[in-house]
Amino acid sequence: MYRSVSLSSFLLSRSAQSIQQLAVGGTLADQLTTQFAIKYGFRPSESEQRSWRMSLPVLAQELVECGLGDVEMLIEYQLPLSSLRADVVLAGVHPESGRSSYVVVELKQWSTAAADPDEPRLCTVPSVKRPLLHPVSQVEQYCEYLADFTRVLHDRTDDLVGVAYLHNADDAGVASLLELPPRQYGHLFTGSNCSAMRALLSTRLAAKSGVQAAEDLAGSRVAPSRQLMAVAADEIKHQRNFVLLDEQRVAYLMVLRAVRNAREADAKEVIVINGGPGSGKSVIALELLGELYRNGHSAIHATGSKSFTTTLRKTAGKGATRVQKLFQYFNSFAQADRNGLDVLICDEAHRIRETSNNRYTPAAKRSTKPQVEELLDAARVPVFLLDEHQVVRPGELGSYAEIAAKAEEKGLLVRSIDLNGQFRCGGSRAYEQWVVNLLGLADDAAAPARWPGDDRFQVSVAGSPADLETQLAAKLADGFGARMTAGFCWKWSDARTGASLVDDVVIGDWQRPWNVKGDRGADGAPPSQLWATDPAGFGQVGCIYTAQGFEYDWNGVIFGPDLVWRTDRWVADPAASKDSVVARAKPGEFEQLIKHTYKVLLTRGMVGTILYSTDPETQQMFHKLSGS
Repeated sequence: MYRSVSLSSFLLSRSAQSIQQLAVGGTLADQLTTQFAIKYGFRPSESEQRSWRMSLPVLAQELVECGLGDVEMLIEYQLPLSSLRADVVLAGVHPESGRSSYVVVELKQWSTAAADPDEPRLCTVPSVKRPLLHPVSQVEQYCEYLADFTRVLHDRTDDLVGVAYLHNADDAGVASLLELPPRQYGHLFTGSNCSAMRALLSTRLAAKSGVQAAEDLAGSRVAPSRQLMAVAADEIKHQRNFVLLDEQRVAYLMVLRAVRNAREADAKEVIVINGGPGSGKSVIALELLGELYRNGHSAIHATGSKSFTTTLRKTAGKGATRVQKLFQYFNSFAQADRNGLDVLICDEAHRIRETSNNRYTPAAKRSTKPQVEELLDAARVPVFLLDEHQVVRPGELGSYAEIAAKAEEKGLLVRSIDLNGQFRCGGSRAYEQWVVNLLGLADDAAAPARWPGDDRFQVSVAGSPADLETQLAAKLADGFGARMTAGFCWKWSDARTGASLVDDVVIGDWQRPWNVKGDRGADGAPPSQLWATDPAGFGQVGCIYTAQGFEYDWNGVIFGPDLVWRTDRWVADPAASKDSVVARAKPGEFEQLIKHTYKVLLTRGMVGTILYSTDPETQQMFHKLSGS
């Protein structure tokens, strides 16, 4: 399944000579600022505008002075299915092969920087407190990702190289960075050795127009992001399948560094990785588990989600009991040995509960020890991956504040990192922000606003639930993944032996069953934990407990009467909820939990979301905001 990339994958595409002229005329940064505001719906930061003014003219001048003024500069090139942007992609003609040739350029204004002594792929810069990715590693990952997901480059990886250019630095100021060996996708140059960069560029680009090469790249078909569950087996048992970018890579390396320090210095460190839907938390978790397992470290993956853990066991283990046992639940560590593991990876950590007790816990084994403390105690390096906007049930306590407070109480070092990529929602950060504003989830959230549009993600409103299902079925027929979900506003019946599933979700003359409740499939439908990944899952309506943690291309969301729009605000109604646990929450807590529920449901799609509300006023508001 492939989709065409819009020609708006970049902010501006001009020849190097034209970029130089715009810079001399003082209009380059203004044009980019205008294009940025049009594309993303908000103004770029002052630091970004400053980098355009200070760095782009330097690169353009280098190209012009070495005879490459006709090479095309694609500025702020957005990587496919991601919101991450390469500073510049140079497009031109290879001087020997005559094929289209590309150079990804990462520009840094640093004058000094030092490699991390324990992890050379990380570095420190005096003005920044947290560790940063080494610029060679950064541009290398961009190149790998571009080659991996851009059809025109799939069998032509030799036509792509990566360059990090620290134009304000000299070799002495970044000496330790230069110790990382160069490779095809990662070359580092400073202002004092720009002649070496010119020499490299001259071997990759001819003194010819790059317009056609730019069109070939921007118009190329691209593969969608690799589905998490489909490659989990290789991820754990064989080799890495995902390319980690920017903060994803930093988080991954921070954990590996902590593991080395724990072994060599008898230290203990807590890592908290926070990110929104689709920012790559579970990809990082699988990358880490695979790397640690291959290198002989004792590591376990744990979640609070039965659906997610069951699916990982099924796809990653493929019958190998040893691999399946790597996937556990948060309440599995109540009796664990203190620091018995090297690493415990707590995925979906927002689902951590107050204690590990449940109704089946024998009285002799009940404990008042907080579950977060059990997880902290279980490993030398506990890793928590969470999204605080996905807390959907009372008693779920997983937050940075909760984890950090308990860790600091124990005298443990806590390191945290926020992920800023957006992979699940087609790379559309605009869509995620639109959802946050729609539901009023952030303290600084704006009022619900009209969907600004994004060529990477589609939002529409169905006229009826039947219309929603018909549209999703058409997407399924076109080869996309598709599922429909709804708020928990209808009873959820048990499957009856030998009988059809009960059509519990009834809206007018349209009726469909919920996904199967329980561990066994029924009536041709998969068990609940496989609803999101089994092809037979289409046709049943998914709920929050089966959809959370998963992704599919097209996403249909039915808002029930538990959350309706009235004039200028949302109104939550506990009486309309069939989730007995959530309905018993306090009034203020109930509204927040229901908003979190719909936020999770709204952010499962990678390509598009189709909305429908059973409430006329809410449906009218959706039409107004979507423009449909």
